[in-house]
Amino acid sequence: MRVTDRQVRKLFMEYQKSGKIQMAALKAGMNRDTASAYIGSGRLPSEQVVARDWRTRQDPFEAHWAEAEAMLREAPELEAKALFEWLGEQHGGQYDEGQLRTFQRHVRRWRALSGPEKEVYFPQDHRPGVRLSTDFTCLKSLGLTIHGEAFEQMLCHSVLTYSNWQWGALCLSESFLSLRKGFQAALARLDRVPAEHWTDNTTAATHKLGGDAQGHRGFNGSYVKLMEHFGLEPHTINREEPHENGDVESANGALKRRLKQHLLLRGNRDFDDADAIRRFIEEVFTKANRGRQKRLAEELAVMRPLRVALLPEYVEEDVPVSRWSTVQSDRRTYSVPSRLIGETVRILRHEERVEVYLAGVRQLDMPRLTGEKTHSINYRDIIEWLLRKPGAFAQYRFRADLFPSLVFRRAYDRLCQDCAPRRADLEYLRILRQAARTMECEVERVLVDLAQRDLTPRWSLVQEFWPTALPVAVPDLLPLNVELADYDALLAEVPA
Repeated sequence: MRVTDRQVRKLFMEYQKSGKIQMAALKAGMNRDTASAYIGSGRLPSEQVVARDWRTRQDPFEAHWAEAEAMLREAPELEAKALFEWLGEQHGGQYDEGQLRTFQRHVRRWRALSGPEKEVYFPQDHRPGVRLSTDFTCLKSLGLTIHGEAFEQMLCHSVLTYSNWQWGALCLSESFLSLRKGFQAALARLDRVPAEHWTDNTTAATHKLGGDAQGHRGFNGSYVKLMEHFGLEPHTINREEPHENGDVESANGALKRRLKQHLLLRGNRDFDDADAIRRFIEEVFTKANRGRQKRLAEELAVMRPLRVALLPEYVEEDVPVSRWSTVQSDRRTYSVPSRLIGETVRILRHEERVEVYLAGVRQLDMPRLTGEKTHSINYRDIIEWLLRKPGAFAQYRFRADLFPSLVFRRAYDRLCQDCAPRRADLEYLRILRQAARTMECEVERVLVDLAQRDLTPRWSLVQEFWPTALPVAVPDLLPLNVELADYDALLAEVPA
């Protein structure tokens, strides 16, 4: 049985009282010879442990470790697993997967003893009311859905680095509009303004390289105006150094873990709409911030009140309508009604939608394009002119946008298979005009019916299979005969 430090302390105390080893050993619960050895050394068992510097079994990598070490010296960034697989390939599968952990320990010890110097991180003292950090984080890993459809928006996440108070806003992309939306949501919630705003080198805040030796990116003019409006000093971290924005970076991970826990408590990840997801996330923020009120109070005490109005969450611009019946906004192309050709319209580009105005009257409202999609052409805007010029359809730059669904695309392919090219184009454009004039879903239903019957969807067949409206029976109404005497009787009953 192993002797503990507690037993030896008891032994020393009893031996000091009586001076007899046998009695002290009995009271400490150990053998007399063991007690004599500890009294002679005067040290506890934990102080007598000797670090083992010998191996208890043969090193399985001894024969080839020199090769592995040479590779590590040449490329220190090599991962142990990749090096282990390479070593096995070089020596005919001599090593099996069960030895990987042993090899990883070898590599780790080599890095500590002979490897390159590691980067040192310095903890920072944050002052209250100074720094608000903002970053974007993707919510895809949470598995959120709306009626079963995946919800893949992002979150613009802001953190006060002293108190760790947090807030955020849903957004579609890492755009300036998204940054402004999330940043202003945090300020509105605080009703106070910190001294500095920090971001990474996102294109929402920075754009081109500056002229300094470190290659710092310059701020976008729109972002500078936003900071000037609220009186904050803008800052960015160094390029390719995300750890410098570590407060909000670590908060992103902690927030998503918290959201996952609340989703588990909720019982499901499906919501009615995006607004329900927004309310759920804001509730999680509110609960998390309750434990930060003491340090938040210190921040609010030194922060300036929010005395300026929030900026509108859209970008306003005047653009001409081209002869192709399109407008350009944020390097993306949108179609508009052809009657606007030659006019200059006002565009309000929101984070999620684009509005088009002429003479103060809204002409249309359409979803804003994000990601890699650069054009959105609504066939309803141009179909009448395409029918007048059907030859333009074959080489039309945005022809892919003129297939509203896979059903329409398959119908066109069948027409191309069974008709001459020009005839196929004309037949399809007539079908598309029917969708523009009536209901797209009704045309799609007819096309599906024709496909199931293995019939070529010619315009004449579409008309033949078009559902006929049932006659509406108008009820016969009796003529209304008004008797003035009835009104006189009513007036007679009213008290004077």
